[in-house]
Amino acid sequence: CTLDSEVALRVGGDFFFDPQPGDSPVKLVLIAGGVGINPLFSILLHIADLHRYQESKGNGYKMGTVNLYYSAKKTNELLFKKNILGLMNAFPGKVACRFHITQQSAHICEELQPHVTGK
Repeated sequence: CTLDSEVALRVGGDFFFDPQPGDSPVKLVLIAGGVGINPLFSILLHIADLHRYQESKGNGYKMGTVNLYYSAKKTNELLFKKNILGLMNAFPGKVACRFHITQQSAHICEELQPHVTGK
């Protein structure tokens, strides 16, 4: 987004991401904290499946990018972190994530360091 861009935001409730072939691609921003990652991780997996399907079949799905912002107190509380890192590696430029750590004093592992902000 740029300054003065209009964005749609939804907090809580029942939500899903179900694009159809022929829909215009969208840029998604997913924001999660703690165990709130669960429904968003499901959306992230669905997006990865659609990217795989698009690449193998050329089926009319036009997938945009997804940026996940995920916060936890410590890196050991980041659920699905290995899976998320795997998706970023599998879909560079299409799937990105920033982990925000709020209360960790211990060393952050090398694999996560490039993707972590916070204390």
